[in-house]
Amino acid sequence: MVAPSKDVVSFGPFRLAPSERLLTREGAPVELGARALDILIALVSRPNEVIGKSELLSCVWPEVTVEEHSLRFHMASLRKALGDGHDGARYITTLAGRGYCFVAPVVRSRDEVKSARPVAADFPYANLPARLAHMVGRDADVMAISNHLIEARFVSIVGIGGVGKTTVAIAVGHQLMEAFNGSVLIIDLSALSDPGLVPSAIASLLGLSVQSADATPTLIAYLRGKRMLLILDTCEHLIDAIVALTLTICAEAPDVHILATSREVLQIEGEHAYRLDPLTSPPEDSEVPSAVAQTFSAPRLFIERAAASGARLDLSDAEVAIVVRICHKLDGLALAIELAARRVETFGLQQTEALLDRHLTLLLLGHRGSTPRQRTLHATLDWSYQLLSELERIVLRRLAAFVGHFTLDAALAVVTGTEIDQSQVLSAIDSLVAKSMVAIRPLGAMMRYRLLDTTRAYVLNVEIDQAEAHELAARHATYYRRWLEQSGTQWSTLSTGSERSPYFAALNNTRTALEWCFSEHGDVKLGIQLAAAAAPLLLEVSLLPECHRWSRRAIGALDDMTCGGVEEMQLQSSLGAASMGMYGPDEEARAALKRSLTIAEGCGNVPWQLRMLWTLSVLCARKAELEIALDYARRIEALARTTEEPADIALAQTALGMVLFVMGEHSTVRSELEAALQYWSRTHRKYPGIIEQVASGVLILTLWIRGFPAEALRVARKTLSAVILGDDHAWPVITLSVVPSALILVGDLRAAEEHADWFTTFAESHSLNPYLQVGRAFKGMLEISRGDAETGVKKLRDSLKHLHAIHYNIRNTEFMIALTQGLIAIGQIDESIVLIDETIRRAKESRELYFLPEALRIKGCAILASPKRRVDQAEACFSQSLELSRRQGARSWELRTAIDVARLWADQGRSADARAMLLPVFEQFTEGRDTADLQTAERLLTELGQGQ
Repeated sequence: MVAPSKDVVSFGPFRLAPSERLLTREGAPVELGARALDILIALVSRPNEVIGKSELLSCVWPEVTVEEHSLRFHMASLRKALGDGHDGARYITTLAGRGYCFVAPVVRSRDEVKSARPVAADFPYANLPARLAHMVGRDADVMAISNHLIEARFVSIVGIGGVGKTTVAIAVGHQLMEAFNGSVLIIDLSALSDPGLVPSAIASLLGLSVQSADATPTLIAYLRGKRMLLILDTCEHLIDAIVALTLTICAEAPDVHILATSREVLQIEGEHAYRLDPLTSPPEDSEVPSAVAQTFSAPRLFIERAAASGARLDLSDAEVAIVVRICHKLDGLALAIELAARRVETFGLQQTEALLDRHLTLLLLGHRGSTPRQRTLHATLDWSYQLLSELERIVLRRLAAFVGHFTLDAALAVVTGTEIDQSQVLSAIDSLVAKSMVAIRPLGAMMRYRLLDTTRAYVLNVEIDQAEAHELAARHATYYRRWLEQSGTQWSTLSTGSERSPYFAALNNTRTALEWCFSEHGDVKLGIQLAAAAAPLLLEVSLLPECHRWSRRAIGALDDMTCGGVEEMQLQSSLGAASMGMYGPDEEARAALKRSLTIAEGCGNVPWQLRMLWTLSVLCARKAELEIALDYARRIEALARTTEEPADIALAQTALGMVLFVMGEHSTVRSELEAALQYWSRTHRKYPGIIEQVASGVLILTLWIRGFPAEALRVARKTLSAVILGDDHAWPVITLSVVPSALILVGDLRAAEEHADWFTTFAESHSLNPYLQVGRAFKGMLEISRGDAETGVKKLRDSLKHLHAIHYNIRNTEFMIALTQGLIAIGQIDESIVLIDETIRRAKESRELYFLPEALRIKGCAILASPKRRVDQAEACFSQSLELSRRQGARSWELRTAIDVARLWADQGRSADARAMLLPVFEQFTEGRDTADLQTAERLLTELGQGQ
């Protein structure tokens, strides 16, 4: 007797036994908390699949409401226990805005493989092909099927054509050869077209002489009392005959075990169906090193087969990334991967990928030793397609209209037509899923469907009537237009990858529909409606170039009948927002936003007026047109009073707070922003997340300027944490652009550099050119602060040149001050004075006064650094700075200037006056004593006290 086996999952040096709740590393138990272990079990159960945060929370804490920070805490403990990220080990990847994914290769096995007691048998008919010297990625499948086959007697390996069912079946036969004492027979049924000949084919391979038309009695008589494994390969076209024969064998020959391969389940009593999944690859949107990628079965198979064919690969990160993309395009199908890999020697890796994009791999010849149906990918798909009924073929062709995943509702809306009703569509989809032509994956309580890319490419080549094709494309575009219109209000409430995934799937289909609508044979009117519905989502998920492209394309297609309508109002708004995000506050953005506002005013759409007034206020603030920005903010306030809605009032408070801050009116800003944030913290469903980001960012700087540096850092870290854990869209860049400023102001240059790098990468990846230049300007400021003034000055000049070209002037004073400091450091004093004078003049003209006290201080420092050293002029600048700081309530600017004045007076022998002037300024601060300026002031006060 053998002890009962238990399922074990192995990855790296670890073994996980979920049933025992035991994790070991090289045999030694790993200490892990219960919740962390639950998270690991959940992730390992679905390797290479992104699991959303909400799904993990419900799995680990069922029927209990907990905050996301609990998940983050236990995830950190799990990663620490696994050593994730150390010495190149990678187990769990975080995909921003989506969730977590277990990316290490996983092998599933049992502690003990059961084998039956061998029975002596003289079996001269063994015909199992030689076992592959090396089979990639199927060891766990072979082990699991072997166990099931011994226990259940009848196992069917089910999967799409080309996934590797025959290869695995042969490997299982070799695995169990000893258990059946060599009595293993494989029957290739692919060349058999007459169901009545199935028993005869098996009998013939067994050397039996059949004297009647029905070979079943003879075959059963032979099998009765014998212990044997029969492998029935390729059963899908002979289902009824296989079912009848299998039932008879199971009943009459109890020691015969049957392993069948089929593209659909046979659905008979006693059958254990084992669905063979495609080979694994790293997640599509993850970036993993070459060494990690090669631990996944699909890339490993591709690389091995390419090398065996004579191709030379250097296996760099970039080259293996191409291999991973190819494997994804081929859906992890072993046959398709082998066919493509054999072409690398001839075409090279990049050209092979390009050929795949044109679906030429469907025509590539396979291995000469393959069966005819496996010599080309086209042939194996032909085989599957010919086995479908006419209804199934029609439904499959129509399902090819979808790109990626789709829902059942979508399928019913697009596929159903005058000649096919919904019940027929449902029946056909059920059958196509059973025959492995349509893949399924659950999304919570909903099922998602998908045609593999290889299947879709094949089906799209099947000819279809042009009128039917037009009608199908129109239904597809119409469905997603309606879906986007109905779902739009939910975007801002989504936070996890699993919840957001329907939106990304919808985007893929929307792109395809838009291309068709604006094509030569498309429907332009429908395209305008679809673009208007899609643009807000494109903005929400940071696809600004696409939003800009389709909004402009649709606006250009408007005619006299469609101009001035709701669609144009939406399109002009999206065009303006995308243009501003990509190119800065340019005239195209202004004109589009004003046009949208005019239409909204004409039709009395107050909510839309508020949105446009907000965006125009932001645009004018970025151009440093502060009087106009303030006018727009006042108009928002007036409209909000008419609606009396909390969201509108919070919008007005944010708009006023933003503009008044830049104008230096800090005493009234904090209360406005904190009131707005109190509302946004509860909900911001009515308005995009950018509103809250603006409020948070301005509040951080307000707190520092007002003399609360520690509070400013606390709010910055809290807001930054929410940004990191939130959705992966462009608008958190508002907060990210403030954090480096705040960190530079408090003197934490190391953290500032880290966040500046992060911010720059974020802006570049989201096509946010204005913010990219801001990030580069931060790097210049940091170079100057660290003492490399020449490098910093060059970087700042380059960034300011770009920012001025796109009229992005909101950070002008801040960056010009830093540039002046750099010029002083490299000895270009005269230029620094000219520059700071020009900066002060522009700030006063535009009323961009929030950095003006600092600009006046820096001018005083520049004058003192000059060979002429006019102390009286420097003191006049310091005096103006102190006066303006006090008027604005800007204690931090006041402290900086007071420090410089105290040093000047100390040099003049006026230590007592210096201390008497600096001490009350210092004592205004009730917190933040560990920040740079306050520490400097404290040291200086000590020195001044000793000098008395």
